Amino acid sequence: MSFENDCQKLFDSYVSHYRVGDAAGCSSAFAAEAQLYSPYGAPAIGRPAIEATHKEWLADGGEDKQISVLSSGCSGDLGWCLAQFSEVDADSGTSLNVLERQADGEWLITRCSLNDAS
Repeated sequence: MSFENDCQKLFDSYVSHYRVGDAAGCSSAFAAEAQLYSPYGAPAIGRPAIEATHKEWLADGGEDKQISVLSSGCSGDLGWCLAQFSEVDADSGTSLNVLERQADGEWLITRCSLNDAS
């Protein structure tokens, strides 16, 4: 499987959790010490803070969330991807993500910067 496919698989899992309002499931896409930067709130540092941020975001729903990987690259155990996110009647934009391969071979997000399309 290509790195871009690995990234899309990770985001597909994230979206499935998002659509059912599972903040803990959403945060499982992030490494323990990950950092999330967003125009929608304060920075979230660490998985517990990322989960708390998602609880706030999910209060308004999210059943139609979509994320598509636009481009990606990796070298060794580090990678990056640019993804487009959207929700009907809600925010849309891009996210730039740094990922790290874990000991089990799975990729997790270590840095995420969300960028609003407006």
